Amino acid sequence: MGVDLGDLVIRKTLTLQQLRDKSIAIDGYNALYQFLTVIRQPDGTPLMDSRGRITSHLSGIFYRTINLLEEGIKPAYVFDGKPPEIKEMEIAKRKALKEEAIKKYEEALQAGDIKAARMYAMQAARLKEDMVNEVKRLLDAMGIPWVQAPSEGEAQAAYLAIKGDVWASASQDYDSILYGAPRLIRNLTISGKRKLPRIEEYVEIQPELILLDEVLKQLGLTREQLIDMAILIGTDYNPDGIKGIGPKRAYNLIKQYNTLENVLKHLPEAHFPVSPQIIREAFLKPEVTDNYTIKWMSIDRDKVIEILVEEHDFSKDRVEKALNKVEEALRKTGKQTGLDQWF
Repeated sequence: MGVDLGDLVIRKTLTLQQLRDKSIAIDGYNALYQFLTVIRQPDGTPLMDSRGRITSHLSGIFYRTINLLEEGIKPAYVFDGKPPEIKEMEIAKRKALKEEAIKKYEEALQAGDIKAARMYAMQAARLKEDMVNEVKRLLDAMGIPWVQAPSEGEAQAAYLAIKGDVWASASQDYDSILYGAPRLIRNLTISGKRKLPRIEEYVEIQPELILLDEVLKQLGLTREQLIDMAILIGTDYNPDGIKGIGPKRAYNLIKQYNTLENVLKHLPEAHFPVSPQIIREAFLKPEVTDNYTIKWMSIDRDKVIEILVEEHDFSKDRVEKALNKVEEALRKTGKQTGLDQWF
């Protein structure tokens, strides 16, 4: 879910071309859920191979990564580890929502309501450990670095950006700036023409750049105050927030009273599942690791074809054409010796 900072955050629209030569740490789980949600048949059925194994996530990660490489962008993926204990409530909430969506999906199919079936199927998308492992194996074959976070992937991606090992972190959620990422890219893995939910209308989605320093300057807040504001609205660690408080009211309260503790003195009805101080520390001092290497290598064409074509029934022609597109993009740069030297 992530925190909803709404219209309070400055967002600069970009093109993929403007991100050329930039290295970006992508929230892997966030991206994979997008692919599992969107890449489906009209009735909501995900893409599958001849053995009935879901391949929507592999299709999404392969073709989107190829697209980014073709634009000269250097992606690295970061995957979630064990979630913090204080996230248990949000995880339980998500599980319940998915179980309800599965029931509604089956009911919609029985009623012949294809549109509703697809909507509920998207809500019921599940990402399993073996699917993540398949993606990591494919990324290895593509020469794309990935990092296994000890806990929250967004926190680890933000840490990579803070250290300067990547230029920015990328996610649909705003949590990255709470974790201290100096730059956040939204819509990186979903840019392009996309259908609006529940209606037959399409919009052009473009990447957005959010700069932490600009956000803090515009709002006149410190990062600690921004976190306090987020806690009032609701985060993954206290998903319900405080009833009746949205982004604008939370901002006004922090501006008026300066700290969360002072705000809470005027909100005696406020209740938190865990201490607000613990939530604040989860953003200020998240569990991260230095045990990683960010290095882009050459694509192993044979291995990519083995994984996608031989194991999962992808079209060999389409996969080879996608790989050829990257090689052609490299040739246009005048550096034809492979991804490792290009990067």
